[in-house]
Amino acid sequence: VQLQESGPGLVKPSQTLSLTCTVSGDPITTAYWWNWIRQPPGKGQEWMGAIHYSGNTDYRPSLKSRTSISRDTTKNQFTLQLSSVTPEDTAVYYCARSPTLGSACDDGGQGTQVTVSS
Repeated sequence: VQLQESGPGLVKPSQTLSLTCTVSGDPITTAYWWNWIRQPPGKGQEWMGAIHYSGNTDYRPSLKSRTSISRDTTKNQFTLQLSSVTPEDTAVYYCARSPTLGSACDDGGQGTQVTVSS
């Protein structure tokens, strides 16, 4: 399976960050949780949320009010939206696949840098 993140590299404060993960080699509707993870500069990775192959979602409690994960099954893609961004949301964002919620991811994308700045 291959996962590839895409989206703008620069977002202004207070705007909504939107990233898409395109998956090839594995339908997102048949198995797995499909996750979004980020890593701010100088910090560890932070799990943001995920969408199950059934369509159910789960989010990190501290980000839940600002985060939405959806999918386009016709394109085999899933999308992250993070609203009201601040410079603290600057990070490398990754999409990844995990067998169960909370388990280690067994495959993921290369990551995409998103900078929040005016």
